[in-house]
Amino acid sequence: MQQCPPGSQSLPDCPPQEAVNDADINRLYESRTWLPPRKQTIDPIKLSAEAKVPVNQARAKVIGPTYNAALTSLTAKIWLIENAQHTIDVMYYIFARDPVGYAVLGALCNAVQRGVDVRIMVDSLGSLHPSHDELRALETCANEAGFMRNAEGQVTTKKARVQVVIFNAVSKFQFNRRSHDKILVVDGHAPDKAAVMTGGRNISLDYYGIKKDGSRDPAAFRDVELLLRADPKGANEAITVGSVAEIYYTLLFFHKGNKRIEPLKDEGEYSMGQYAEIYAKERKKAQDSLAFLKSLPELQKHYQDMPRYMSEGFHISEVRLAHQLHNLTSTDVTTNVIENVEQNPNSILYLMGKISEKYLEAGEIKGTLRIVSPYLFSGKYKNKQGEIVYDGAKQMLEVLHNNPDMKLEVITNSVLTSDNFFTQAIIDMDMVPRFLFTPALQEVWIGDIEKGEFNPDVVESEEWKQLINHPQVFIYQTGGVDSVLLGGSTYYGKLHAKFIVGEHVGFIGTSNFDYRSNLYNNEMGFLYRSPELRRDLNEIFDWLKSASYRWGSPEWLQMRKKLMEADTKKSGPARRQRAIYKTIRGLGLEYLM
Repeated sequence: MQQCPPGSQSLPDCPPQEAVNDADINRLYESRTWLPPRKQTIDPIKLSAEAKVPVNQARAKVIGPTYNAALTSLTAKIWLIENAQHTIDVMYYIFARDPVGYAVLGALCNAVQRGVDVRIMVDSLGSLHPSHDELRALETCANEAGFMRNAEGQVTTKKARVQVVIFNAVSKFQFNRRSHDKILVVDGHAPDKAAVMTGGRNISLDYYGIKKDGSRDPAAFRDVELLLRADPKGANEAITVGSVAEIYYTLLFFHKGNKRIEPLKDEGEYSMGQYAEIYAKERKKAQDSLAFLKSLPELQKHYQDMPRYMSEGFHISEVRLAHQLHNLTSTDVTTNVIENVEQNPNSILYLMGKISEKYLEAGEIKGTLRIVSPYLFSGKYKNKQGEIVYDGAKQMLEVLHNNPDMKLEVITNSVLTSDNFFTQAIIDMDMVPRFLFTPALQEVWIGDIEKGEFNPDVVESEEWKQLINHPQVFIYQTGGVDSVLLGGSTYYGKLHAKFIVGEHVGFIGTSNFDYRSNLYNNEMGFLYRSPELRRDLNEIFDWLKSASYRWGSPEWLQMRKKLMEADTKKSGPARRQRAIYKTIRGLGLEYLM
């Protein structure tokens, strides 16, 4: 039995004499404790589909795609971690071993040492690393952990922990089932303190507009996030938005494919203290990175403004968490799509479909539907007999035809701004042509480039002009002929934002709405209903649109041709786009994109 020193209680971890045995903290502590699959009494994926997820009232704020907003996002994450009082939950697809990643680890280390219970997950593929010494080192911070405090601020008998989990550790059986989540939940159980952040940004320099030396990176990803805090007027909700997010995190945490990792011990014959030395170096690197970021003048301005930022400028919104957890265990994913969606009534696809049905039946489909995604596909699915059971483009065109007052506007990447030329090939050779072209013109477009894209008889014809200028379908791609990649002076970055703006309801989250997001990944986000949020997102959409060309326009064709003629790393894939698309389609790989 553990021998506790004088002045402490003879309990596990030897809490101080004044520590209280708080029932609420005990329950919270137990609910957050990692359990291996063999000890679990629930099926977290089944429970996630059956759960009655409430519509919450929350204070909401959008963090946009500009350089200034990216710095706000990074500062907000660090500030929330440094001001957490009870619990922190972190899950990111990409958690890079760079100054941003290490700075977040430094802040988490400090948090557990002041008594904040920490859980952290990273995806095994998105954050692939053979040892993850940086995460193991974080857990050693719990050696000097403080004790958790209750709602009244009293020290309790529960010592704070760090629990590190690798999501769906890579194996030949689970390679494609990824967690694309990007979520930070702080004090989720506490209605008056809870904060939730989610959206497209990962934990990596690439998403915050700064380089390793702290200078500005104008070529960074352009992204959007949602910051939620509980609405004081909704404090009487049985389950607040923070609690919903924390419960969701717990279900993801308990997924049977996850792997708990811990610091390696220095007890082996040949260790010679090497692990302690490695972890000490990693922890120092984390604190140095945190200090470095907080020393940057631009970030200092944002950090000093955080108390105001976290209390002002929010909009009251109805929000509803949605997720794709069922994707992690679904079967026949490419031939049983409709059935799989129906099995998770809490999924993004299911809920968006039901909302659309509701407004269609009420005859309230009008106005403009706006979608932003870096890798947007419009799904086409077949059953086991090879029969098409769903064609998203065809269905949308039918809706538009039956509702002439409705418009669809889409912003996605171009060959100039995309970081994934495989998905870009599907967008340009399949998705957009299905919306705009006749079958005959689709064949010409994906055929020989000289006879199609570079042929004035095709792209300057009246048929082309009529089809690309569809009165209800407007598809834009980011970039311009004045890009620095083409000898100009303008940086367009890389679009990575994912959101939907409808006339009544919208969505902000992690899903790209491509095949991988829809079929294989877990994705998450929040449906929202708020005129103010809708206004803010429309402003972001218009800003992105101002840095885009309409697909098929003369300017768009000129940008593509100029890139193909240039000597950049994107020029070759642009020239070979048709061959890339045909290879993907021929090998049946489009559903993995």
